[in-house]
Amino acid sequence: GVEVPVTVDAEAGYGMEPAELVDALRSAGAAGCNLEDTDYAAGALRDPDRHAEWLSAVRQVASEEGYPLVINARIDVFLHPFLAGDAGPQQELVSEALRRADAYLKAGVDCVYPIVLWEADALRRFASEVRGPWNVVRLPQAPSLAELAELGVARVSWGVLLYWDAMARFKEQLASVRDLEERAS
Repeated sequence: GVEVPVTVDAEAGYGMEPAELVDALRSAGAAGCNLEDTDYAAGALRDPDRHAEWLSAVRQVASEEGYPLVINARIDVFLHPFLAGDAGPQQELVSEALRRADAYLKAGVDCVYPIVLWEADALRRFASEVRGPWNVVRLPQAPSLAELAELGVARVSWGVLLYWDAMARFKEQLASVRDLEERAS
């Protein structure tokens, strides 16, 4: 219960059919959602054309119900190499990210989200060729917010990074209290 619009990280839709997902999001009061193109059961990326069809069906159900759901389609081509620790130059993945972005935007999503795209040259290329609003995650190694704005980023997410930063600071504070107690005893 908050008085501001809330976006839900709906992952890959939890296996729900579009109508079921839209109903769940609406019931939760979501103004928008992130929908990923990872197939968790297969441990791989979804076929972009099939995923675009699914996204289109989600958009259609929401529209037919008069529900102004904001759909942010997450593009995971940069994520899997990043998580595996073997991320090569991101420039090599931009073409695939753009292909997916184009398909998802044509399917009716409001924004695309090439998560963990952060290298300056790859960001510039994506920015110059994407045909709609796009979102990035604010990684520490990414360009500044001002530079991202200059590139035309529509939305910046911090994801779990703010939480991780807060927890790290909290841990430091607890350690300092423990140190004071140890010195006092």
